[in-house]
Amino acid sequence: MAKTILAIDDSASIRQMVSFTLKSSGYEVTEAVDGMDGLDKAKAKTFNLILSDQNMPRMDGLTMIKNLRAMPQYATVPVLMLTTESSDTMKQQGRAAGATGWLVKPFDPQKLIEVVKKVIG
Repeated sequence: MAKTILAIDDSASIRQMVSFTLKSSGYEVTEAVDGMDGLDKAKAKTFNLILSDQNMPRMDGLTMIKNLRAMPQYATVPVLMLTTESSDTMKQQGRAAGATGWLVKPFDPQKLIEVVKKVIG
């Protein structure tokens, strides 16, 4: 059975790139347009991994992670941030919120696959 990944980003082109990259490696991908949409989709279905941007309308990535971590089914599910934010302060806030890892955009598709394989196989 394919591993399921929720990709959350307000940029349609980034979502398409992430989705294409992961699907071509055999993962099942669901897309969400912002943190609020991502949270709704995460409540409807349990995913093996969440990939999220930080800066989005309606709900940012860190707020969404805090909400996910409050849900029992997402207490241990890996959450990777995929964002243009690269400051140490932001990364520390991400870790404090419950992020598993941090990838900076623009991303290398091969690197994304390597990190995902490392985290969920």
